[in-house]
Amino acid sequence: MAEQQKTLRVGIIGCGGIANGKHIPNLNAQKNVELVAFCDIIEERAIQSAQKIDREDIAIYTDYQELLKDESIDLIHVCTPNKSHSFITIAALEAGKHVMCEKPMAKTSEEARAMLEAAKRTGKKLTIGYDNRYRPDSLLLKKICERGDLGDIYFAKAHAIRRRAVPTWGVFLNEEEQGGGPLIDIGTHALDLTLWLMDNYKVKSVVGNVYHKLGNKKDAANAFGPWDPEQFKVEDSAFGFITMENGATVTLESSWALNTLDVGEAKATLCGTEAGADMRDGLRVNGEELGHLYTKQPELNTGGVAYFDGKSESQAARECRLWIDSILNDTEPMVKPEQALVVTEVLEAIYESARTGKTVYFE
Repeated sequence: MAEQQKTLRVGIIGCGGIANGKHIPNLNAQKNVELVAFCDIIEERAIQSAQKIDREDIAIYTDYQELLKDESIDLIHVCTPNKSHSFITIAALEAGKHVMCEKPMAKTSEEARAMLEAAKRTGKKLTIGYDNRYRPDSLLLKKICERGDLGDIYFAKAHAIRRRAVPTWGVFLNEEEQGGGPLIDIGTHALDLTLWLMDNYKVKSVVGNVYHKLGNKKDAANAFGPWDPEQFKVEDSAFGFITMENGATVTLESSWALNTLDVGEAKATLCGTEAGADMRDGLRVNGEELGHLYTKQPELNTGGVAYFDGKSESQAARECRLWIDSILNDTEPMVKPEQALVVTEVLEAIYESARTGKTVYFE
């Protein structure tokens, strides 16, 4: 039964950058949401997050298990390092809460499968924070693909390339906490977006290579300031070659540091039997018509009138609104955990292939 008029009481677990920059402000802007509990292993961070909300009765926790005992909480947003995604999510589901977990779903496919099984077992909704699906170009290209304009998409590229933008804060450089570097951090966004646009989640095999070539350089140029080579325990670039069951090929490229000018993050290139599309310079659709080649570039701007830019909504705001709507109206979330599981399986296979030097075959 739809919960049309219900106000959802929400708890945040993990009060770092992604919680404060994305989840908390967008949840706080929703009409049917009350932020009621904040949890972080560093109490001061939870207190600081709560102080940004205009409520006096927000509960503060340093132990997520204590927060989950509050039966009045309907929804949990998990914003912790990758290592703890699975067990916090499973505990929240089993406590009767719906869960939004930040990307990637988990460090390992085994953990991700346990999360999916917990969602099915409890009947609670679970989604993963792949917010690049909610960009205007992504949503339009998805409609173009669904309409069949590209035909059979048999080759695609998932782009997540930074020239020099290694995150030097938090635990990004810690393999134990994160499970990897740019592949699991930003490659995961690009792969999710590409597979979703293709609507193809049946993987046959994966080959991958992982590199740590630039991470040992001292005083390196970097968007976030020089990294400490002693702390840089993850790869600086990783690449995968994915073959799907229907014969389609997907290449995945990811880097935080790579000597290239061909940069682009959370972008997809699609090649089909009828047309192609890419996000390299805005959204571009290419094809052949009446014996001539064409390139179309849809206008995604909502403006066009002097002094009026039209109504705009950020991808994070749209992600939050549609997620809350799916709970209130008891519909499927846009990012299904089954899809996110496949992304985690592929990332894990790239790391495994790089480690063993062998192709990883999916059953």
